Amino acid sequence: MPLKTTQDDQLQLNLTPMIDVLFLLIIFFMVATKFTELERNIEVELPEVATAGEHESPREPRTVTVYADGRIALDGESLSRVELVERLTAARRASPDVEVMLNGDANCPFQHVADTLAACHESEIHQIGIAVELATAMSQPANTRK
Repeated sequence: MPLKTTQDDQLQLNLTPMIDVLFLLIIFFMVATKFTELERNIEVELPEVATAGEHESPREPRTVTVYADGRIALDGESLSRVELVERLTAARRASPDVEVMLNGDANCPFQHVADTLAACHESEIHQIGIAVELATAMSQPANTRK
């Protein structure tokens, strides 16, 4: 078996495709910049209308708070479970995509939170969020620390 005594040519990286892509990107950005400058320089007087209808700002989610003693508050106003169902049903009728953010006290029995979730379900509200805080390493129970 003959031994190889000469060394093959060095491998070379072909940069031509990369340079082509770079030039195309530069041309694209130059043309796109020109179009935005042209749009800014167009002097057009926009038509006026008497009314444009009501502008609705994005709705904030309704906040339901469950306190440790079982009290319920909707947007800071204390009310009973029946009143909560009535208010949430009315809110859903006014806006079918109403959202509810549920803040439950960490020291309250879960039954109170479950009752509040059931009230949201009775009101046919399907977008419900539950607020929590991330636990720090010092506040985690000893058996869950890593």
